[in-house]
Amino acid sequence: MAKLYPDVITATTLLVPYYVDSGEVEAIARFISEINTSIHYSLLIFHPDFYLDDFPITPKEQVYKCYDTACRYLDNVNIGNRNLMC
Repeated sequence: MAKLYPDVITATTLLVPYYVDSGEVEAIARFISEINTSIHYSLLIFHPDFYLDDFPITPKEQVYKCYDTACRYLDNVNIGNRNLMC
C-alpha cells in the first residue's frame, strides 16, 4: 500500500522529552524512506497530561532538531500540535 498510495499512509512520533531524540527519529525516518520517501511523517509535540503530568512540553530545540533530521530522509514531514510550543 505504501508504495502505491503513499498519501494514504501517515507515520507519527510523539516527541516525549528525555525519551525520544533525533537519533530515534532518524532511525524511524530512514526506515520509512526505504519504503517510500513520500510517506507523510508527523512529529507531535508532547503535552503533559494524565499519567505523564510531571514531564514538560517538548522543548523547541528538540522539535526543530528532530524535524531537520527527518527532513533529510523524507519529503513530507510536519510538526503537529504547534500551538503547544512556547
